[in-house]
Amino acid sequence: MIARFGRARRDPQLAVLEGLHPLKHALRFGADVHEVVCLDAERLAALAEQLAPDQAQRIRELAHAVAPDVFAQLAPLPPTTGVIALAQRRHVAAADVLADARAAPLVLLEDPRDLGNMGACVRVAAAADAAGVLSTGSHDPWAPDALRGAAGLHYALPVTRLEELDELAFGGRPLLALDPQGSPLAPSELPSRAVLAFGTERVGLSAELLARADARIGIPMRAGVSSLNLATSVAAVLFAWRLSGVPAGNVLNLQRPHFPAKPPRRSPNRCGAEDERDK
Repeated sequence: MIARFGRARRDPQLAVLEGLHPLKHALRFGADVHEVVCLDAERLAALAEQLAPDQAQRIRELAHAVAPDVFAQLAPLPPTTGVIALAQRRHVAAADVLADARAAPLVLLEDPRDLGNMGACVRVAAAADAAGVLSTGSHDPWAPDALRGAAGLHYALPVTRLEELDELAFGGRPLLALDPQGSPLAPSELPSRAVLAFGTERVGLSAELLARADARIGIPMRAGVSSLNLATSVAAVLFAWRLSGVPAGNVLNLQRPHFPAKPPRRSPNRCGAEDERDK
């Protein structure tokens, strides 16, 4: 079992769900859960009745207890809720996510550095009912730490990697770059199907992505506050959109910005940020 769970962490077909919250969300949103192991089946059942009553019976049926010394080796940091599960990943093509006709924005994370922060962005996007989360760079958006940070909400919306920026041409979505030099965020002016691109705090969005953007927008902040955490930035923009009641099909009326002939490789991004470990 220890070896099997270890291999699952590197298996691109499997998702490792560490803790009750990731498990309950995965089940609630229709994940194919293969195996659930726990420290104490009765304690888990009681906790599920308290925190996930709609899934408590299913969790009771799936879970089986293992010895504490075995459970301690199933994850680098075993969850305090005493449960770990394996499920099938939900694969989706980036082109299909971009082509989704639903009037909801899509989050693009360019080269995020922290898996927990990536997961927190997925959690926020699911809560705001966004169309999905795309990411570039080397990190797997379905890695166990990302799933943990998302509380398993990868199953609530499409989450996948964007291999090439050229793929952004699919679906006819306007691309909005979060940038400190952008126009102040005006929620009522956000196109309902926009791709909202966020970079890291240290290096911001790439010059290539900025050059592709239809507009740049910035999050208004108090003077002296230089940045927001990446997930906080995503939350601020998505919930500004959600609470504004933007009608479906709203058109982009921000002016396309002027880009310099030789833009810097990166633009400092005080709107999208990494957590403290990226500083």
